[in-house]
Parts: sequence; structure tokens; C-alpha cells
Amino acid sequence: MNAHAYPDLHLYIDGAWRKTTDDTPVLNPADETVLGALPIASRSDLDDALAAASEGFKTWRRTPPRVRAQIMLKAAGLMRERIEEIAAAITMEQGKPLAQSRLEVIRGCEFFEWDAGEAQRTYGRVIPSEPGIRYMVIHEPVGMVAAFSPWNFPMSQPSRKIAGALAAGCSIIIKAAEETPAGAYHIARALHDAGLPRGVFNLVFGVPADISRYLIPQKQTGLIAFTGSTAIGKHLTEIAARHMKPVLMELGGHAPVIVCDDVDPVAAANLSAVRKSRNAGQVCTSPTRFYVHEPLHAAFASAFAERARAVTIGNGFDPNTQMGPVANHRRVDALRALVEDAREKGAKVLVGGEKTTNRGYFFPLTVLADVPPDARVMSEEPFGPLAVINSVASIDDAIEKANALPFGLAAYAFTHSAAHAERLATGIEAGNVSINTLEASVAETPFGGVKESGYGREGGAEGLTHYTHVKTISHRMAM
Repeated sequence: MNAHAYPDLHLYIDGAWRKTTDDTPVLNPADETVLGALPIASRSDLDDALAAASEGFKTWRRTPPRVRAQIMLKAAGLMRERIEEIAAAITMEQGKPLAQSRLEVIRGCEFFEWDAGEAQRTYGRVIPSEPGIRYMVIHEPVGMVAAFSPWNFPMSQPSRKIAGALAAGCSIIIKAAEETPAGAYHIARALHDAGLPRGVFNLVFGVPADISRYLIPQKQTGLIAFTGSTAIGKHLTEIAARHMKPVLMELGGHAPVIVCDDVDPVAAANLSAVRKSRNAGQVCTSPTRFYVHEPLHAAFASAFAERARAVTIGNGFDPNTQMGPVANHRRVDALRALVEDAREKGAKVLVGGEKTTNRGYFFPLTVLADVPPDARVMSEEPFGPLAVINSVASIDDAIEKANALPFGLAAYAFTHSAAHAERLATGIEAGNVSINTLEASVAETPFGGVKESGYGREGGAEGLTHYTHVKTISHRMAM
């Protein structure tokens, strides 16, 4: 296949590829051209997927963990071999620079490789007891997983849920994002070629509300796994609660960054600006609210703005591009509105703030300073290339402001003081706190939020917990 050819998209149900009579266009955010036609699942398609997943679960749960791991590792190997083809498709549909797309493919493979190992480590235990009776605790797969992945990471986000489900012995129906379907399509292709049994994995696309409303209540559904906005996560959790279905929710964030008075403000600003531009800021862990100790504020803000101004924006296939477009015109409109609101309330726009081209959804890396607390951007996740830089009088002041929002997914800090690091690590309310690094998640560490940023963890030794039931077995020996 041509590495720069967009794939001919299909549903994948019961081990077979499927077209439908209904479809919707997939657009390139860099030039607004149509890349391909995405098939939309009908109610009949969903019923077939449910039946297939039910049968697939019977097979997969009894498949030895070692064999599950072998299939998962083979699929990961195939995706690594196809990295150029997959990365090109991601850049076409999502817009990020090709180098970032390659890294996303590698990241998705790492999730498969880590969870393949964890499939063989879902240990139980024997609890000490009186003579003649034995108490055992074992982990069993939760059943069929109904999973929903977002558009910002077409490959790595589906990989997290698919790998976790398969490693635990579950079957899965995943509804991947309609805007960026190629990543999940390529995962399906790799699993198919790796010899995954029929029905264990099923891929569908369609109207998100319709599919979630139909899949969640079904008796086959054992778990709902979702990554997306807090509002939608609450809605899906409410549906699940009505049917006593467990949920795994990775929801929105508004990541604070605390810059203490003992660091180089220019070095911290340059690193922060580069990270903020990653994926055009469309990352739930993207550093956004910068709280800088007063003596460093001016130098940090100036260096950040200078580095932001130098970011090269363009088509992801141009090797000089450092940041691609945002996903669609709705993101452009939302970012404009946040900037204008902040400006009207007295914030300084240090750089950016306006769409840069007539064609494509390009928005510059934008930096606001001295933003008042009532500006919308201080409480609404911008989910785009927009950063806020405010000064603080002390580390306690910074922690209080960092914790002021109902979100708690990722948080960051820069300090060389062990005392500061301890205060930050214990005082910040977030599922992931990173000090002197802006990396919030890798395959071997658990990832998830607190407060309104979600429930449960993906990755690490804890990653399979939510894909299993815990069963206690009490066995009295024959007398």
C-alpha cells in the first residue's frame, strides 16, 4: 500500500471487514479536502457486533494469557513495520506533524507490548486461614467492553483501551472517532493479520450518542471505557449507573504548571512552549495554566512568547512544520472566543490570538498574561494552542490556584528544591504530577484523573484492574 494513501475505511465485525449504505466524509484539517468515506454502523451492524463479541468473549477468556500476549505482540510488531503508512494516515486526518504521528504509532505499540506482559501477571492470592479451609482471590475478565476513543490521538488512545481489554481476557467493541478513524482501522488490520480469534475485537463508527445509548444497556456489556470531555463522561456514567455497569473514565483537564523561584525561567519557558505546541495543544494533559513566582514572571513570559512566535505552523507533511492545524472550525471558533473574552477582561495577548490562514484550521500558539480569574479560559479547558501565564507570590499561593478548579488529571512543576518538590507532590490534587518534566504518562505508569477528570487508571501494573472482576473463593476441605 502507498504510504501516503489514505485507507479505504471499513467496519470490522466478527473477524470480517464491512461496508455500509450510510457514510460520512473524513476531512483533512490542513486544507479541508475530503480524504475518504467513513462507513456508519446501523442498528443491525451493532447487533452483529454484540453477538460476535459475546461469542468472542467465550473463546478469549479461556485463551491462555501467554497466547493472548503472543497475538498482541505480533500485532504490535506489524504496526511497527507499518509505521510510515499509519503515521501518514494520522497526519492526513488529524493534522499533526509527521514526526509526531510516528511517535504516536510507537506509543500505541508500547501500550500493546506492556499490556501483553501484564496479561501474564494478573496474579491472585491465597489468604491465610484456619486449618481445613482455604480462601483464594482471583481476577476474572469483566466481559465485553464498550469503548469510546477521541479524535486527538487516533492511534494511541484506541490502543490503550484495546490493549487493556485484550490483555485481561475481555472482548471489545470500540467506537473510534469519526473525525480520525484511520488509527483504529490500522489497529484492526494488525489484529486481524496477527490471528486474533473472530469476534474478540470489533470496530464501529457512527453517531456517538446513538451508539453509546444503544451499547451501554446491553446485557453483553460488562464495562464502559471512555476518553473525552467531562460533560460527556458524566452523561455516559449516568446511563451506565442506571444499568449498574462499571465505568473507566479518562476525562478533561486544565493542567497547571508551577514555576518556582529556583529555576532558569528561560529554559523552563522554552521547554513549556514546545510542549504546549505538541498536537496543537489538543491534549488533555497539555500544560495550560502557568503560575510563575513573581521575580521570574517577566523573564518567563517574555521567553515563552518569543519561543511561541518562532513555532512554524503548516501542513504536517512539511518537514519544517512544528505545529499543525487544530481539528476543525469549531476549535478555531472556541479559541477565538476564549482569547476575546480574556482580552475584554484585561488580559494581555503576548502573541497569537487570530486564525492565520483562510484555508485550513490553523491557529497560532497563543500566549496570554495577567489573566483575571473571571476570564473563561481560567476555568474552561481551551484544548488548543493557548497558554495562560500569571504570577504568584509563593508556592502555597500557586498550589491553591492549581487546585481551585474541579479538574485533576495532570499537573507540572519546575523546581530544584527537594523541599519544594515534596510540597508540590503532596499538595497538588491531580492523578499525575510531573516535576521538571512535561511528560505525564508512559506505558509502564498508571494514568488517570481525580475529581472531575475521571475515574480509574490505564497503564502500569494497575491498568488491567478495571478490566477484571475480583472473585473470592472459599473452599472448605472434605472432613
